[in-house]
Amino acid sequence: MSAAATSLVEIPQAWTLPYRGKVAMACLIIAESAIFTIFVVAYLFYLGKSLTGPTSSEVLETPIFFTICLLSSSVTVHLASKSLERNNRPAFLALWSLTIILGGLFLFGTGEEWHRLIYEHGLTISTNLFGTTYYSLVGLHAFHVTAGLIMLTVVLIFGLAGRLDKDQFRRVDVLALYWHFVDAVWVIVFTVVYIVGR
Repeated sequence: MSAAATSLVEIPQAWTLPYRGKVAMACLIIAESAIFTIFVVAYLFYLGKSLTGPTSSEVLETPIFFTICLLSSSVTVHLASKSLERNNRPAFLALWSLTIILGGLFLFGTGEEWHRLIYEHGLTISTNLFGTTYYSLVGLHAFHVTAGLIMLTVVLIFGLAGRLDKDQFRRVDVLALYWHFVDAVWVIVFTVVYIVGR
């Protein structure tokens, strides 16, 4: 075989296993997506079937500001992860802290909305079908945000203690992937509850 022909033959690159943390997170996200799908379908199925009030159109207010906070946190967590990859610890800590603050603001907004619905409108999880499906769906998402904030805070503590550097980038990236999932789910929940459901 001539040298020219040999140069045209592509040498296959060695295949490496994907990072197991990302594989595990992908499996978790698939399972959690199935659970959220069930709750979303249930919400849509029972929409408008409550025999008594209050209804979604009467009591829900669109949480624009808190939605912007949560979606912005997806940007900050991505930038934080990239900062750690470049071993820029000060930028990582600042952006990671901002992510926690934005997520905390979103969770505060959810709590504020629930307080208003319960004490001003008398809507609880047992009031009617709307209350049951609303608190179940939004509550499931709030639970995931809370779990994410706890994990983000643990990472921040390690970062402040000087225990994080470029070597832990992939682990941090896996957690960022979970946070992106939480944000993506909120886009669906927001659309179903505050746009389609009203």
